[in-house]
Formats: sequence, structure tokens, C-alpha cells
Amino acid sequence: MKRFVVIVLDGFGIGYMKDAHEVRPQDVGSNTCKHILERKPKLRLPNLEKLGLINALGEEAGAMKFAENNTFGRSELKHFGADTFYGHQEIMGTDPKLPIKEPFTKACDRVYDALTKEGYEVEYVHGREGRYLKVNNALTVADNIEADPGQAYNITAALDVIPFEEVLKIGKIVRSQVYVSRVITFGGKNVTIDDILKAEEEKENGFIGINAPKSGVYNEGYQVIHLGYGIDPEVQVPTIMGKAGMKVTLIGKVADIVTNDYGKSIPGVDTEEVLKVTIDELNKTKEGFICTNVQETDLSGHSENVERYANKLEIADKYIGEIMEMIQDEDILLVMADHGNDPTIGHSHHTREMVPLLIYGDNINKIDLGTRSTLSDVGATVADYFNAAPPENGTSFLKDIRG
Repeated sequence: MKRFVVIVLDGFGIGYMKDAHEVRPQDVGSNTCKHILERKPKLRLPNLEKLGLINALGEEAGAMKFAENNTFGRSELKHFGADTFYGHQEIMGTDPKLPIKEPFTKACDRVYDALTKEGYEVEYVHGREGRYLKVNNALTVADNIEADPGQAYNITAALDVIPFEEVLKIGKIVRSQVYVSRVITFGGKNVTIDDILKAEEEKENGFIGINAPKSGVYNEGYQVIHLGYGIDPEVQVPTIMGKAGMKVTLIGKVADIVTNDYGKSIPGVDTEEVLKVTIDELNKTKEGFICTNVQETDLSGHSENVERYANKLEIADKYIGEIMEMIQDEDILLVMADHGNDPTIGHSHHTREMVPLLIYGDNINKIDLGTRSTLSDVGATVADYFNAAPPENGTSFLKDIRG
């Protein structure tokens, strides 16, 4: 067996980064792991404890204690802010580029001109301060009003009127004209453009967009692809390995946000479901890379719900234990996060935190890897493990853990 499994507990950070004072002062004091364990003092996560979660955290909290004979470390975020999309691009080996934050109203004319030049029927839609676009009477291009202001634009489509392939084509034109971190192309069935327009919401400072849940696009036939700023799939682990004929499987939200043209991508949100799929794929895989995102931890942070967060951790811990029992021979399991999402910090956004690196296998040295400077060290290690070409960013720690 030669399998490398990465499980990303989305939003499960272990303490705010030193630069938060300057770049995200609202996150100072955040520590997702510690604060959940303190608020839920009877919470036990025996498998994560065995893997060295508390060792990575650096202090005991609640009922959770330090463990012996494990391999652990921590990683800082090299990408700006604290973002699931960029966190996973960084994990896969991308050297993060710095986008700008800009309300769509400022980019509106550039996008209007580019789309009309390509023959699309484009109309302006005006709010009190902001504005956005309606295209072919089938979709809107506007601010993402759920993310940090100015971080992403949404293309929200009625897929009974326009095929998703055409939505993605429009998304790529928009992407070529704007400099924010993400352009998110998505849509659903059994909704109309009127449903989408009725879900318009306007925030302060000219930010205006569509409340996606209210529009109904998530309810039936939902499809989504994220287009990131400065992202080149050719220098990421899935493409590098896929082109070399190696098996790559992405499960959960990572399947939506990381390009995997040569491998298998299985979307999903429910924690139990995505981890059961991981076990099933592990049973089918004799050699290959599997990466799974557990999204419901992050969703619990957004809702500032400690109880729900703890419940999702318990479910994840149970199935991580089952996966640990399946790890044999040369296999490696790595459990980590992509940023923080502290439900106790007083806001509902991601938090800029270090993340744990918890590593397990039969032939793994029991060491403290210290603090890595980028999540890309994981991708570099995966590539090194499979003797593949290295990704754009990151330093492998394979020799440290294998000797």
C-alpha cells in the first residue's frame, strides 16, 4: 500500500497568527480549538488527542490532554487573510498572490464592456449606492455578500435558462477583468431570474449582491466552480500527479474549489457522508492521494455555534479513528485545517490562525515538526512521497517524518 490521505477540518485553527494585530485585528485572541474545548469541558476527541492535537495546540484544555508517541506540528498561513479557497490552493502547492478588495460597482464597467464585446446581452441593475449586472436575462454578476466585503464576486444563474458550461464561460471572462480573490460561478435548477433578483441585498459602502440561499439556487441541481486570482492548476499537486498517471481523489468542498482534471472529484457537505466516502475510496485505492474537506466545522464557526461545532468534531473524530485503523504499510494520514473560524470571537467570519499538522502511519518518526511557514509544505510532502515533480510552493518534510 502507498496511500497519502489528507483530511482538512475546515476552520479548525489553533491560535491567532502574530501578524493578526496588523492585518486582521478583529481576529486577535482567536483560538478555535482551545475555546471550543473550554466551552465544552467534557468534550473528548480521543483519536485527535492520540494524533497529538493538544501537543500542537501547546496547552491542555477541557478534558483533552497531551499525548505521547505522535508526530505533530503547526503551520502558518502564507495566503492573505483566512480563506478556504486560498487555503486549499496553498495546500496543493500554490504560492499565494495578493489580490485587491474592491466592490463590484467599481469593476462593473470593465465587465460590462468585456461581456458585450463577446456578444452577451448585459444590463445594469442599480441599488442605492452600488450596481451590478444582469446577463442574458439568466444570471447576475455582483458582490458576494457572505464573504469579507470586496473579497469575491458571485455569478448567480438560473440553470433552466442557461447551461452551466455557458455560466462558466461568462465567469472566465469576468475573471479576466477583475482582481479580487475569487469569482464564484454557480446556479441551480427550478429558479428564475426574478427569484434571483428578488434576493438582492445591499450593504454599506456600495456592496450589493444576491442572497444565494434566499434565491433558491442551492435547492435543486446546484453546480459551482470557484475561479481564483493567480491560480495555476499546472503547478498544483493534483494536476502534477494526474498528468503522471497517478490517482488523485478530492472529496467534499475541496472537490468544488481545486482543479482535478485528471482525477476523481466527489462533492459533499455532510460530515458523516464525506468521511464514509473517504473510507470507501480508501478501500478502492491501493496507491494514490486522497484529500477530504470536512466543511461543517467551518459552517458551525460561521453560525457562531459552539455546540454544533463540537458535535461535528465528535463525528469527524469517530471516522478519523476508523481511517487510522486502515492506514498500513507505507500509508500516511495527515489531519490539518486551512484557517480558523472561532465561534466565540464575536464575529462570524474566518479567523487568521495557525493550523495543526497531525501525522500518522506505521513508519513515521515521532517528532515535533515545529511551525511551518506555509500550508504548501503539505503539498510538497505529498509530491515527494509519490516521487512526483514538486509544486510551485512549499518544502517537503517527508525526510523528517520518515528518516
